[in-house]
Amino acid sequence: MSMQASLSANARARFKRHLCHALLYAVLLVMAAVCFFPFLAMLIGSTQDNLTIATKFSLVPGDKFMDNYNRMMQNKNIWRGFANSIWLAVVNTALCLYFSALTGYAFSKFRFKGRGALFTFIMVVMMLPGQLGVIGFFREVSDMKLLNTYWPLIIPAISNCFAVFFFKQYLDSGLPNELIEAALIDGCGEIKIYHSIVLPCMGAALVTQGVMSFIGNWNSYLNPLLILNKTDLMTLPVLLASIKSGNGASDYGAQYVGILISVAPLLVIFTLANKVIMEKIAIGAAVKG
Repeated sequence: MSMQASLSANARARFKRHLCHALLYAVLLVMAAVCFFPFLAMLIGSTQDNLTIATKFSLVPGDKFMDNYNRMMQNKNIWRGFANSIWLAVVNTALCLYFSALTGYAFSKFRFKGRGALFTFIMVVMMLPGQLGVIGFFREVSDMKLLNTYWPLIIPAISNCFAVFFFKQYLDSGLPNELIEAALIDGCGEIKIYHSIVLPCMGAALVTQGVMSFIGNWNSYLNPLLILNKTDLMTLPVLLASIKSGNGASDYGAQYVGILISVAPLLVIFTLANKVIMEKIAIGAAVKG
């Protein structure tokens, strides 16, 4: 009887475990479907005409993709905006990662007067909405004769408060002080320590912040809209928002095609970064183990 009771208990335990797994997979599938649905709607919308998009919602693909693409290209030079966005996003991401990691390293491993007050100031600035300074930012750029140049979009990338906070927190627990002390004993200078030890140890953090910074710069709309008036300098989001049909209304079909093009680099970046992050985490776990 005891053996039968034990087998029955094991069977019930297995049933509960399988039921929990099934429920978990069901919830994950529903969440994946909800996340994928906007992308599917965008993909289908790029194949339909403006009347269909404006009057009804349909999950049936149309045959107007090439018409929408040709109309988009006649309206705006999207590929020029694509190249502008790529250039700005790459440059801004590189500057953000290098200087923010350098600042985060200083806050994490150096002890200097005013360190706490400065870091508190960074935290406060991080919580302020960026839109509060739009008017002052535009007037300053205008007075400096920097309108229709990329400098007002590049220079602010050097100081990213969230990236400094993120790197500082990562280095507090991810980089042992003993490693830096050993390098100093071996005669390494601070710059060499930063390039040879600190940056390689921050691989996962750099990739993670790099993805967020790239996406933020790629999707940036407000500042490029204020600074750039020349079509040849405009970024992709600004060009997409300005696509109009012949009667001056928004051309939804052409915009959907442009949005589909703009999403492609983000998917590639996320796919590659996800692989690198997983590898870095696995290496870090093996080293700690």
